Amino acid sequence: MATLFKWLVRAFVGLIVLGLLVLALVWYLASGSLPQYDNRVEVTGLGSTVEIVRDHNAVPHIFAETDEDVYFGLGYTHAQDRLWQMTVLRRTAQGRLSEIFGEATFDTDVLLRTLDIYGVARQMVEHQSPDTQAALRAYSAGVNARLTQVREEALGRGSPEFFLFSREISPWTPADSVAVNRLMALQLSGHAVSEVRRAELSLLLPPDRLLDIMPEAPRLSSLAQPEFADLFDMQPANTPLPLRQALDPVAEFGMAGASNAWAVDASRSASDSSLLANDPHLGLSAPSIWMLARLEFPGGGAIGGTIPGMPGIIAGRNESFAWGLTTAYTDDQDLYIEKLNPDNPGEYLTPDGYAALTSREVLIGVGDAPARTVTLRRTRHGPVLPGDAFGANRITPPGHVAALAWTALDPTDRSMDTLIEMQHARNIDEGRRALRGMIAPSQNFTMADANTVAMVVGGLAPLRQDSHQGMGRIPVPGWVAQNDWQGYVTRDQMPADIDPRSGLVLNTNNRTTNRAFPYHLSHVWGDTQRIQRARRLLAEREFHTVDSFVEAQTDIVSQTARILLPLIGRDLWWTGSPVEDDALAPLRQVALERLAEWNGEMSEHGPEPLIYAAWVRNLQRHLVRDELGGAMADRMTRLQPLFIERVFRDVDGASEWCNISTSQVEETCGDMAVRALNDALAELRDTYGNRVEAWRWGDAHLAMQEHEVLGRIPGIALIASIVQPTGGGDDTLMRGQLSGAQPNPYANVHASGLRFVVDFGDPENSRYIISTGQSGHVLSRHYDDLAVLWRRGEYIPMSLSEDRARADAIGVTRLVPRGQ
Repeated sequence: MATLFKWLVRAFVGLIVLGLLVLALVWYLASGSLPQYDNRVEVTGLGSTVEIVRDHNAVPHIFAETDEDVYFGLGYTHAQDRLWQMTVLRRTAQGRLSEIFGEATFDTDVLLRTLDIYGVARQMVEHQSPDTQAALRAYSAGVNARLTQVREEALGRGSPEFFLFSREISPWTPADSVAVNRLMALQLSGHAVSEVRRAELSLLLPPDRLLDIMPEAPRLSSLAQPEFADLFDMQPANTPLPLRQALDPVAEFGMAGASNAWAVDASRSASDSSLLANDPHLGLSAPSIWMLARLEFPGGGAIGGTIPGMPGIIAGRNESFAWGLTTAYTDDQDLYIEKLNPDNPGEYLTPDGYAALTSREVLIGVGDAPARTVTLRRTRHGPVLPGDAFGANRITPPGHVAALAWTALDPTDRSMDTLIEMQHARNIDEGRRALRGMIAPSQNFTMADANTVAMVVGGLAPLRQDSHQGMGRIPVPGWVAQNDWQGYVTRDQMPADIDPRSGLVLNTNNRTTNRAFPYHLSHVWGDTQRIQRARRLLAEREFHTVDSFVEAQTDIVSQTARILLPLIGRDLWWTGSPVEDDALAPLRQVALERLAEWNGEMSEHGPEPLIYAAWVRNLQRHLVRDELGGAMADRMTRLQPLFIERVFRDVDGASEWCNISTSQVEETCGDMAVRALNDALAELRDTYGNRVEAWRWGDAHLAMQEHEVLGRIPGIALIASIVQPTGGGDDTLMRGQLSGAQPNPYANVHASGLRFVVDFGDPENSRYIISTGQSGHVLSRHYDDLAVLWRRGEYIPMSLSEDRARADAIGVTRLVPRGQ
């Protein structure tokens, strides 16, 4: 027995030693790719030396003698810190994810090949200006210089992820950068998904009740708004959604791009100079899609947020001009239901009779399995959507296919010109000129120079005929000529607010124009709630400062909660009707008392936001399940505040939603509120315990910044994903959109990955932050070092002063022409 024990001890020690050796080997291999910020590197393709000065937050300040060399330095810097992220973005746009991820991403690849985003990007390169093409080439050369260095110096394959997947990395090209831009356009547009949702609901609901759940702005008269059910005779599918494919870039309903931006001119500023604030909202990830940088061109510097893969500052400032972005919600997508020839499925009906579908075959690699051949088809409107792309198959009748018309597939788009020219603009007039070639993605550009502010919608909207059957709201018959686009709305007809008398411009993805169709821009907007709070905060002060802008940008008061709680709880407060005595009574009493005194602040430290969020979530579920049925009701996972408000105010008979048609009694909205509150309290008790005082919003509202690959591996996910409690909610200015899905429907999955505030009275006092850290390397101390500041609503300074950048530098990388 003693001998056996000794051998067991030896085996146990041996396993520990072996494990430590394996960990040491993994660390050695992975750490080899850690960026070295203090270095001298000989590279090919440079005109002269480039210096990349890293400040103490690892923000690169890039100095060079020519614009091209600055872009070279940015390409090198992006590849140094975010090579894996750039590779995944490129593979997504190319439809080549399955070569490394296998079956899990096959449908995503088929969709991207169908849309041919990468083919469009190749064509777009030739339509950009000579200066932009030079910037794209220089940026690509910088990326490739880093790839050469990784190969020649055996720097751990450039990123740890490449030890798990193929280490083959193709050279970067100008088309790759443009493809990343097109991929962002796809993530920022949700109109095709919205059309499908409206079509599905129109098959289940009468027009008045459809308007409750999908309100329109501007509202159309009943005679002018045909619905999908009027155009197509089919039964609702009402089936569960398929599992979402890995790395799917198509935003779910209600999850397309969002943002806040505002600016005041010198007359409203305490510094007698303009102020601007911006915080773009995208899906959270680790690392963040954003990376801060400063580019020092010969003509002056620019500083702000970049997106790895693209050459330039996306949103930020230079010495005399600042710009920020919010998604404009321009209706840039239409779905066309195309009728196939029953005698020849290779043809589809047009206004002039049947025409042949354009088709081509492509090979898609799937891991170690044989490559698959996929046939891609197009109609005169655009690509025929495959499978469940955009959910279109659920509203496509038998014998038909769905095709997508989308402005971002126009190869003459010069959005990359806008990116390059905007960072060199010196005033609002030059900023507006930078928009002249842009088509998609349509964005609201909030601009400020020293004394003036403006808000201009960049990009173009498709021009639909007055007789268009769907008005951009629903899928329409593709064989009806009146549904065809007539080009674009002219640029001078796109909304703009230049030097307003109020001295203020503001957008939270809210409606930007009151024009009637077809110059309406959209019937679906991204916000009706945040705008109310923003207007109030910005109107309260006659003069603003950086601090007042920061206060507004990080505000966590929910105006939605302030509106809805008095409506849904009016019969439940202790001053009103009593509720039944049951096991939940003690919890209900405490919960109602706390909500009665709550000011709507979605603080991570209190229970009130959690009680409110659970209550309205369960309330919406109760309201829609009877009318919509189980499968469709299960898709309504995110709060629709206007819907609940209409129901409880009984707008146009909307209280009808409260009555369950299959029951023998007539339920009231008060009954629904009680049921929902009981369900919410039972849910929270089972999850967080019996003491309401111990519940914390932050325990549920966790910011889920997950690594798209390493975050799925047990153990490694603990260091690769950044999960932390946060305040805010769906409709607060410091937005943290709820996932709505199990296992944690209250998780924060969509928020401001970048925040910044600029003051031209003291530009060096401008403040910036991103949601993770600068590096995409999981072993770098700069992988997550900014996340805590971001969570707390804090910022870092970023200066265009070279002396300040060098004074606190943690390293300087010198790129020198090879052989010099």
